[in-house]
Amino acid sequence: MRVYLDNAATTPLDPEVLEAMLPVLKNGFGNPSSIHAFGREVKTAIETSRKTVAKILHASPSEIFFTSGGTEADNTAIFCAVRDLGVKSIITSRLEHHAVLHTVEELQKEGRIKLSYVDLDEKGKVKLDHLESLLKANEGSLVSLMHANNELGNVLPLKEVGELCKKYNSFFHSDTVQTMGHFPIDLKDLYIHFITCAAHKFHGPKGIGFIYISNKVKISPFIFGGAQERNMRGGTENVYGIVGLAKALELATSHMEEHKQNILGLKKYMKEKLVENIPGIQFNGDSASDDSLYTVLNVAFPPSEGSEMLLFNLDIAGIACSGGSACSSGSNAGSHVLKAVYGEVDRPSVRFSFSKYNKKEEIDFVLEKLKEMYSVKVS
Repeated sequence: MRVYLDNAATTPLDPEVLEAMLPVLKNGFGNPSSIHAFGREVKTAIETSRKTVAKILHASPSEIFFTSGGTEADNTAIFCAVRDLGVKSIITSRLEHHAVLHTVEELQKEGRIKLSYVDLDEKGKVKLDHLESLLKANEGSLVSLMHANNELGNVLPLKEVGELCKKYNSFFHSDTVQTMGHFPIDLKDLYIHFITCAAHKFHGPKGIGFIYISNKVKISPFIFGGAQERNMRGGTENVYGIVGLAKALELATSHMEEHKQNILGLKKYMKEKLVENIPGIQFNGDSASDDSLYTVLNVAFPPSEGSEMLLFNLDIAGIACSGGSACSSGSNAGSHVLKAVYGEVDRPSVRFSFSKYNKKEEIDFVLEKLKEMYSVKVS
């Protein structure tokens, strides 16, 4: 058996998404910027997809811009806020994805911003009182905080953070890569200027995402070129990717509660069995709580002989999981998220992340393999 439990890194493509993309791949070869019928047909597909995304998020189609993924979208929000909105101060956390952290660090190195990190509690949750004190001292800042952490499962209260930003005349950007398609997001109910998304986190294709840019702000392009995306992003559009993103988001949101209950049941089952059968097991961050990102369970295993080989041994056993963000998995530097919360750790940590395609027998298989590795009985 092979078991895939690394869905926070990427998810399998939904067959219905592939079916929606195939006609465009086969026949939709026209350039969307061309004025003839071949071009107009694929341009229509793009705009229909834009309307689908906007409707789901309660936004205007004019606020949705397609990108190559979450990294480009995060870079766009941050760089353009500094260049076009007069932002001189950025407030973020040390737990952010490197698409955010490396961007703000570069801006700080260039002397273009003052960079502040909000304090975290013992589970890695943002301390809102400290965020308010930072905002009070730095009005007009850009706050960049992810909706849910991709390693620890901690969920940010978007509405509360948005109200703080509004109170201190600041801008708010949230990386919603892990929550898009998994949590309801109503942009009409939020004070927020930018959100970012990647389709491959909710069973869409890789290489496509979007950025929501509120009509309340005006920025210039981050990528220059032609007049695509209403003059906001140069480059011929990834039409089949855009169609796939919209279909994937439509499917994810229309079955959201059903998928949530199924995934949450698997996660709780795995958590209970691990606690019951492996003495000394711990859970990192907020990942084991009921109000965390329900697709993620981050487990700290007891130190043991060969524990540093745990991920490797799981892979050999046919089980795909990770020790942290996939974007850093080849660095051998360990998780910057775990280090930020716990400092140097002496326990092997594994992030198991679930999707709608996982089944109970797969969890049982993983538990059985862990039993063999830890020489304990898993019932």
